[in-house]
Amino acid sequence: MEISVEAAEDRPLKNAILIAGPTASGKSAHALRLAERVGGVIVNADSMQVYSILRVLTARPDADETRRVPHLLYGHIHPGDSYSTGQWLRDVEDLREAGAFEGRRPIFVGGTGLYFRALTEGLSVMPEVAPEIRERWRRRLALDGVEELHRALERDDPAAAAKLRPGDGQRILRALEVLEASGRSILDWQAEAGTPLVDAESADRVVIAPDRALLVARIEKRFDRMVEDGALDEVRALAALKLDPALPAMKAIGVRELMEAEEGSLSLDEAIERAKIATRQYAKRQATWFRNQFGPEWRRVDPADLA
Repeated sequence: MEISVEAAEDRPLKNAILIAGPTASGKSAHALRLAERVGGVIVNADSMQVYSILRVLTARPDADETRRVPHLLYGHIHPGDSYSTGQWLRDVEDLREAGAFEGRRPIFVGGTGLYFRALTEGLSVMPEVAPEIRERWRRRLALDGVEELHRALERDDPAAAAKLRPGDGQRILRALEVLEASGRSILDWQAEAGTPLVDAESADRVVIAPDRALLVARIEKRFDRMVEDGALDEVRALAALKLDPALPAMKAIGVRELMEAEEGSLSLDEAIERAKIATRQYAKRQATWFRNQFGPEWRRVDPADLA
């Protein structure tokens, strides 16, 4: 039976495939096999794989994979730019309006849970923030530090401040920007429902849930391969840009560790081991998020069963 994919501008995408899972779980390989079988197009749903330069270090698809199947929203953002869930959702909407899914089944794959939630539940419309407002708060962050900005948010928007960790600089910045730009709390904006881009009822939703020991082994092996394949060259290229360390791209796992190895404050072996530990911790947080936030409509699948 042929499955139709509806992509009209005024209704959600039907029959989309959503594949979530922790890093190194094998979700990208599964998406590739599936796309070749069903005539699909793969759309990135990972917040780090959007950045250019870091192809190896964020495990983006390689040239052979992108030749075999169309891959969208990979490496299209400069690491000097911040990128939000809202921007990603707008990019997906632009793809839909440009006809990217006509005749092809959309397959969203990644490890960023908020992207999947935005697809199926919609995202609140946020106010435009003038560049001068955004730049002023970034300067404040650089000069005064994140804790001082959290105190400012506590004073002006205590409800929003209570929901954010004092060290979460990017979200604190966003809350302050929205408050100044609109005069309303970011919580008020978030409470207004958005429009889903994917029809949740017809979507096939899968969480890849590998055995923990297997996942750890995959993480270890993959990071070693990243170093062999040029991760250090990517980190050198990123360091040459002299970007703000608070930018999201600078927080990609392995960036800080390999930069410290380049600077001589860590040996390369120490940097690799720390990056592997950070990756294992991140994978555990992802798995916990998927377990707690995704309901029974998401099928939990062992990678061995996918083959």
